[in-house]
Amino acid sequence: MTTYETVFIMNPVLSEDQVKETVKKFVDHIKSNKGKITNEENWGLKKLKYTIQKKKTGFYYLIEFQADGQMINDFEVEFKRDERVIRWQTVKLEKFALAYADRRKKKLSTNAKAE
Repeated sequence: MTTYETVFIMNPVLSEDQVKETVKKFVDHIKSNKGKITNEENWGLKKLKYTIQKKKTGFYYLIEFQADGQMINDFEVEFKRDERVIRWQTVKLEKFALAYADRRKKKLSTNAKAE
């Protein structure tokens, strides 16, 4: 299995329940295709660098997962079909990216414990 990371931006007019429902849809899609979720991060509402579909903000979410490469095409189609998602990007994590992701997760967990 290969490790991938997907960051997607959801429409800023969604309610908290709609955001959770959207995230659950994509997490369930990964799991139903024999993928394994290794990390999830809710980055919250952030300002966009440029306007997308007349929106200036969006809810950001990151999912790190392990899956077969064949599943990625179907996963991308699901993003295209969902009107709640305004942008997404999926990247394959190589060894240096995996090391960086591990450091980022450790830093986040350390910050969470300090609070």
